[in-house]
This record gives sequence, structure tokens and C-alpha cells, in this order.
Amino acid sequence: MNIHEYQAKAVLKEFGAPLAKGKPAFTPEEAEAAAEEIGGSLWVVKSQIHAGGRGKGKFKEKEAGEKGGVRLARSVAEVQTFASEMLGRTLVTAQTGPAGKQVNRLYIEEGATIARELYLSALVDRAASRVAFVLSTEGGVNIEEVAHKTPEKIHTLSIDPATGVMPHHGRLAAAALELDGDLAKQAGKLIAQLYAAFLAKDMALLEINPLIVTGEGALRVLDAKVSFDDNALHRHPEIAALRDETEEDAKEIEASKHDLNYVALDGSIGCMVNGAGLAMATMDIIKLYGESPANFLDVGGGASKDKVTAAFKIITADPNVKGILINIFGGIMRCDVIAEGVIAAVREVGLKVPLVVRLEGTNVELGKKILRESKLDVIPADDLDDAAQKIVKSVQARRS
Repeated sequence: MNIHEYQAKAVLKEFGAPLAKGKPAFTPEEAEAAAEEIGGSLWVVKSQIHAGGRGKGKFKEKEAGEKGGVRLARSVAEVQTFASEMLGRTLVTAQTGPAGKQVNRLYIEEGATIARELYLSALVDRAASRVAFVLSTEGGVNIEEVAHKTPEKIHTLSIDPATGVMPHHGRLAAAALELDGDLAKQAGKLIAQLYAAFLAKDMALLEINPLIVTGEGALRVLDAKVSFDDNALHRHPEIAALRDETEEDAKEIEASKHDLNYVALDGSIGCMVNGAGLAMATMDIIKLYGESPANFLDVGGGASKDKVTAAFKIITADPNVKGILINIFGGIMRCDVIAEGVIAAVREVGLKVPLVVRLEGTNVELGKKILRESKLDVIPADDLDDAAQKIVKSVQARRS
């Protein structure tokens, strides 16, 4: 689960991370009041959406002005002006895609003099079964770009869970960020604070880009991106309460209610598969034959009839879906359960696009029999290759 920058900073503040003064705002009036409360002579007005590249992003609407989604204001009046231009507008960044995301909230933060911009993140290193920190002196830019052009400037530091953060970890972090003296001490303290936050809140990713050195010689978390392990949210109701469903695809939200692994994509063929590996293979072969998948959907190994019905409804709710491919290899999952779920869903929501079903494994003959006797307009397939060709051909025939 992702949260907004201002929410991430509130979480990090609990652990003592060095932050600037800031307040969220949902109206231009709240933005003005926030600036007055923060004080000073320089403020940053930040769009709050679940996407990076906000500063370089562009608003679709002319009324939002030519500036991006992160702006420097030098008066309280300018803060209100920027807020009026940004709220309710659609911000397009490299991560949102051309559709962009509507800005419904802002973060008003005190400005800072920046001497250096650094990069710092924490994530789960699954190969090492440890939390690892990624550090670079090249902050403020796309870290993937740094990895591609100058990989030697990226350093990784793993923390042994048996010991936690030790003094030498701070020294290694400071060396990677080319910090010395008091700044090196601050880096060691920050690493310990972030590690504690990462574990305590069951984070999946913590990214600070940039981490800055201010003109006064202090480290400060200038931006923060945090995502959490969905499987641990039951332990953190205070984190689950931060979820902003307006930032998520409605179909993905519905899928999460039924414990379905669903990701919306931009293609034309809806997929229902059991098992992540088989789902990826199904998506690949659809692409091979000339179409694109409209989703990744793994119903899991032991899905019930109701779960399958819910999955089918989610697929058919996507107006971009021009055909559906159901590909089930029954191990734990039974083919007859899939068949019953599909029939129940079709009878409830109807079937307006071609449907190809490939079943194999446990109770496969019973599953096929159930589908045949339902008299639904279902196209049977013998194997995955046959299924992919049939659904692609059906979709393209309708298009022409």
C-alpha cells in the first residue's frame, strides 16, 4: 500500500527523522493558513499524488499555469495562488502515464537552502533475507538513470537482523554519501532511525530522494516515498487508515476485497489465471500473437466459486476488455469450481465479448461438462497456445 509524501513524513517523524515544518492542505484557504502557521519567507507547494516526477510534471489544464506540480512560493499570497491553480487539476508525470492524476491535496512545507542532494532508500533484499539500504551521492534525479549511466555511484548496505544497525553501518553510509565530521554522525543516526521505522511499520520500500544537506550543514529529508507490505496491514490499523482510494484503480480496490492478485493494464484481453507464473506466461503469449493483456489476475490456488465470480465481474467491468481468456491448470484449484464461478458470473452480468476457456488438471472433465451443459457461448481450447490464438483471432475479427 502506498501513501502520500506528507503521510510518509508524519510516520518518519515518529522516529525522529530530520524534517522541515509542513502541513497538508485541501483548499487554497488551508494552504494560505498553513503557510502563515509555518512562517518564514519561502515555502514549497507540493502536489500530493501517488507518482514521482511531480516537479517536472505538467498540468493538462491551462488554468494551472506553466509550472509543475512542485513550486516555490515567496509570499503567502503566492502560496494561495499556486494552490488555486493546482487543486482539482490533472497532473501528468513520467510515472502517471498520459491520463495523469488529479491533485486533491497539497503539502505546504518551509523552504530550505540546498547545498547537496543525496539519495537514500531502504528495501527488502530477498536474496540476502535482510533489509538493505541503497545510497548515492546523486540525489534529486531518477535513480534508474544513475544505475544505467554511473552504476559505480550506487552503494548497497545490508543490515544483519541479528544485530540491527551498528556504529560501523553509520560510518559506511557516511562514506558512501561522502559525508564527514558532524554530517557523518547525522548520517549514522538517520540510518538507525529509518531502519527502526522500516521494521516497526512493516514497510516494503522507503525512498528519500533527495536527502539534502542544508546550507546550515544539516541533513534533512526533503522528499519521502513509503509503501507497506499489504500482508502486514492487519497489524497496523493506523497505517491502513492512511489509504487514499482515489489514487488507486477502482478494479484493484475491488479485487483486494476478495483477496485477488489483480493489476490493471492497458490491453484488450482480460485474463483469469491461477498462479503468478502461469499468469505471466499467459500474458506473454497473448502479446506474442498480436494483442495485449488488459490485466494481470491470479485467482490463487484455492479460490472458491464466489471468488471466481468476483474475478470475472472485475474483468468485465473494464470497458477496454474486448475478449476474455480463462487459463486454469488445476492442482489445488479444481476446474469444476472455475466452471461454476464463470457460469454464475456470466448469468449475473452477461457476456458481451468472446470468452475462451482452457482447463486442465483436477476435475477437468467435470469442468468442461459443466460449461458445455450451461449452453454459454464459450470457446473451448485444448492448451495455452490454442487458447491464445483463439482469443486473439476472435478479438481481431470483431475489430475488423
